Amino acid sequence: MIVVMKAGASKAELDSVIKEIENKGYRAHLMEGVERNVIGCLGDERGKAALQTLETLDGVEKVMPILSPYKLAAKQLQTEPSQVKVGENCVFGGKNIPMIAGPCSVESEKQIVETAIAVKKAGANALRGGAFKPRSSTYSFQGMGEEGLKYLAKAREETGLPIVTEVMDQHMVGLVAEYADLIQIGARNMQNFALLKALGTAGKPILLKRGMSATAEELLMSSEYILAAGNPDVILCERGIRTFETATRNTLDLNIVPVLKSRTHLPVVVDPSHGTGVWNYVGPMTKAGIAAGADGIILEVHPNPAEAESDGAQSLKPKVFEELMSELAPIAQAMGRTVGA
Repeated sequence: MIVVMKAGASKAELDSVIKEIENKGYRAHLMEGVERNVIGCLGDERGKAALQTLETLDGVEKVMPILSPYKLAAKQLQTEPSQVKVGENCVFGGKNIPMIAGPCSVESEKQIVETAIAVKKAGANALRGGAFKPRSSTYSFQGMGEEGLKYLAKAREETGLPIVTEVMDQHMVGLVAEYADLIQIGARNMQNFALLKALGTAGKPILLKRGMSATAEELLMSSEYILAAGNPDVILCERGIRTFETATRNTLDLNIVPVLKSRTHLPVVVDPSHGTGVWNYVGPMTKAGIAAGADGIILEVHPNPAEAESDGAQSLKPKVFEELMSELAPIAQAMGRTVGA
């Protein structure tokens, strides 16, 4: 249920409503608006009828149910789009469309620093790179671990770019949070609920990737775990789903961008690299993602894709990324937005 306060309701009236919500055994989640405040009542759905009596309190305009199973992510609770700040100057959900770029895996200090300098020069807003890599084969390169995190920190020091890297289980959240500016949850972990709960207290924004067979509702339900655990800074990411098509690694489902934006206030990012798996399809799908209304793009860029430890086939060379960046501004402008740094 949500409680909509009257325009001009006093702080005393607001505090009184929040106290009554808590007395009924619910957790109050306050969303402050320009004209009026809205309070979400989080707790057992079976007792929600008792909340209807809140309409009798001073300052309350109406009490109404949130119909979706995800409460904090729903547009009913927050109609205005959320903005998530990463680092000092990178904001998702505003007029500008940030570009995240970098290699799939951190392979050496030279590799990640060289890539960071190149993508920064081309206009990227943040640097991606995996220090820990979940791989389908146990014999594949699994990442450099904490050493890779240190190399990412070095690249940030050299360029000023905030870093985006993945965490794989709840026991590693503290370590990754020490280094990362934006913590990524990969597709395989979208429904790792213990990990999602742990991220509620990570103190860093979260990039939540859609599972390869997940529906829009399942993605939003996963985001709810992080939000309900106390972390409001969640960014959703479409990275392609598994279909019968074999011409590409995955099928980049751009339908989900307007679907999510109609249902949630959370920013939505598109990953054309994993969505296609083929480097020369990445550019067209980046443009399509921006046209579809994406709030950010995440791409794989590697100085020498032929020798990459992982995902070389879908990685752009720095020069190709630079050329792509020069082609995106008119598309963003047509959407009333800007792109990149």
